[in-house]
Amino acid sequence: MYSKEEASKLRQQFWITFGKYMKPIPSADGLPINWVNYKTGVKNVFFKMNADQRKTTISIEITHQDEEARAIYFEQFKALKLLFSEAVNEEWVWEKSILNEYGIPFAQISISLTGISIFNQKNWPEIISFLKQRILALDQFWVDVKPIFEEL
Repeated sequence: MYSKEEASKLRQQFWITFGKYMKPIPSADGLPINWVNYKTGVKNVFFKMNADQRKTTISIEITHQDEEARAIYFEQFKALKLLFSEAVNEEWVWEKSILNEYGIPFAQISISLTGISIFNQKNWPEIISFLKQRILALDQFWVDVKPIFEEL
């Protein structure tokens, strides 16, 4: 078991390692990008990566406070589901309305890898591989569809 401080440092070290590993890889449009803190350029639409002691998750989160606006964005993603599925080449979980740890609703499209821990450095290559493949696929998908979301 790690203290809060040790756990925080280990998490921080993982994300630094992941960032350094991904840094030389340009975005799908050929530009340098901060993969760890991916900016979609569309308000209230985020690509999130999370790793903890039980699983690693990558997701698209739609965080509009207005339920109707959130639903419109989610439905637009659903309309592009075939294109999305072709980009990621696997089935993700689509949740129109879930609550975050503070009870605030949001929509999420995600996939997780379970049975691995960020606190076990032997798992890091598997976690990095999992995240890399999917963030690159999301980036390629986003380059193709971002203009649609900018118009909403």
